[in-house]
Amino acid sequence: MKVKKLRYSLFLSVFFLHGIAQKATISRADKNYDSYAYVDAIGNYEKVAEKGYQDEKMFQKLGNAYYFGAEFSKALKWYEQLFALYPNQDPEYFYRYSQTLKSNGDYAKANQILEQFNEKKANDKRGLLFKDNKNYLEEIKANSDRFEVVDAGVNSESSEYGSSFLGNKLVFASARDTGGVSKNVFKWTNKSFTNLYWSEIKPDGEMGTPERFERKINSKFNESTPVFTQDGRTMYFTRNNFLEGKRGRDANKNTLLKLYKATLNAEGQWDNVKELPFNSNQYSVAHPALSVDEKTLYFSSDMPGTLGQSDLFKVKINDDGSYGTPENLGTEINTEGRETFPFVSTDNELFFASDGRPGLGGLDVFMAKIDGDKSFYGIQNLGEPINSKQDDFAFLINSKNRNGFFSSNREGGKGNDDIYRFIENKKLDCEQTLSGSITDKDLKTPLSGVKVTLLDANFKALQVVQADAQGYYSFPVNCGRGYHVRAEKDEYLTNELYIKTKTLSTSKNELSVPLERRIKLVGVGTDLAKTLNIPIIYFDLDKSNIRKDAAFELAKVLAVMQEFPEIKIEVRSHTDSRQSVKYNMKLSDKRAKATVDWLVKNGIGSERLIGNGYGESQLVNNCSDGVPCTEEEHQANRRSEFIIVSMNK
Repeated sequence: MKVKKLRYSLFLSVFFLHGIAQKATISRADKNYDSYAYVDAIGNYEKVAEKGYQDEKMFQKLGNAYYFGAEFSKALKWYEQLFALYPNQDPEYFYRYSQTLKSNGDYAKANQILEQFNEKKANDKRGLLFKDNKNYLEEIKANSDRFEVVDAGVNSESSEYGSSFLGNKLVFASARDTGGVSKNVFKWTNKSFTNLYWSEIKPDGEMGTPERFERKINSKFNESTPVFTQDGRTMYFTRNNFLEGKRGRDANKNTLLKLYKATLNAEGQWDNVKELPFNSNQYSVAHPALSVDEKTLYFSSDMPGTLGQSDLFKVKINDDGSYGTPENLGTEINTEGRETFPFVSTDNELFFASDGRPGLGGLDVFMAKIDGDKSFYGIQNLGEPINSKQDDFAFLINSKNRNGFFSSNREGGKGNDDIYRFIENKKLDCEQTLSGSITDKDLKTPLSGVKVTLLDANFKALQVVQADAQGYYSFPVNCGRGYHVRAEKDEYLTNELYIKTKTLSTSKNELSVPLERRIKLVGVGTDLAKTLNIPIIYFDLDKSNIRKDAAFELAKVLAVMQEFPEIKIEVRSHTDSRQSVKYNMKLSDKRAKATVDWLVKNGIGSERLIGNGYGESQLVNNCSDGVPCTEEEHQANRRSEFIIVSMNK
């Protein structure tokens, strides 16, 4: 008996100590996670998970830690367990889950999860973009196979990414362990910090041996994503918050990212490193890009005013070297996800990476055309093989020879991130046709000889054509851009309609424009209420008096009858189905007589007017007795008609 009690006590002690150890491990993992030390957090969480421990928060953080580290297939494992045991999650987890499913090639299930995400967060642009473009895989396929992609020849077993042209050199970030480089590691990844390196781009496209960039630029923390002015004398680059030996931290003691500027001195060395004035210790500013005229600096940030996790911004570079106020590029570009790594080509195209738009998984590279540095249009996914199931980003291209580089953590690479070289064989020009018919609004017949003008979103005329005998017109247009179509013809009121073209090059854009006669044709049987666009609702419930808004509309009928004294009309009054048939007939008769009396009082001879009530006998919808309807639907039945019964003197 004593032996059994001893064994039981030992079991309880072991179980108790195991529980304490488990809690301690979870506590360490939480601290690692909260300080962005995701690799250490993963190690501690997985120790507990492997022993069968199940907890919603732990599964969330395990999935997130892998997700934020761009290890999507590993994140998928934990998100699947999370949703299997705890399906009622916040919307953001649905989106992350869908992204990890894409990384595994399961687009069908990813789309199902996106449907649920859209239901939970109906106004999120990421869901709306998916809802409006559920055939996004077809668009990506149509844009694919335009590039030849190979390893750039500068990669190591560490990370290389974020390259830029400097003359005949490629400057890029690398975490390779070169002699003299600090062996400090970045706690978020447990890998070496990145420094800038450069490699010669040889005439045959091959790359020279990578060498460390300027000593004054590289620090003991991360440097990455440089961009250079065309004269090669000024550079902007990203670095952790570190300048002149001083390290800056945010409120949580994390060292975030800032943008810096350096200039080339007379000895050919980079110095005079200064941080840009719109940096902050409390948010990150990173990944600079220059406009074609070098008067605008684009960058990525999570500064106040950011719509998502990170947005693209722009700031004016003034002639005196100062800077304007950063501006968010807006919802045309940014989503609630990540928009990052901008690059502007000499063709005035903005390339950027996003995980907020329909794509293949992780970050995909997109292209938008810049319209006068003010707006963007024709946003397109670059397709495969630039984009993959993993993160693809930091795209840059030489617009003259269509050669360039991009970064990716796709399978088959040498390191965590690798740089790839490409040749573009076919430019991504998304052109479509906008066509339609011009018709008589009332007769529904085509109108020929109509002047049709195509205008851009700012009402600048682009092209003018004349509709053919069938009223048909057609214009060449760009994908994903807003246009106005204006139709003009004698004896008709000018009409102008807006359309935003679709994003897929094979899509058709159709817009028919109805025109209304300036002088409308009327005859016996015409309802002046429809001809004069008079609202059909006149009377309040159970009332027969003329409302003020009704008097305003009746003045239109009065004006026609005064101008054309030969016209005689029948005023027909109708009610809704509420109340009895007898009551409604009596009420409608009162309404008809009230309308006739108003016209007579205002000068129309009584011999030209007939007033009849029709009660509920001619309902315009299904709101009959016993059918549940809204007040608006019932009001549609409470109306008056003005039917021309004679046009003889």
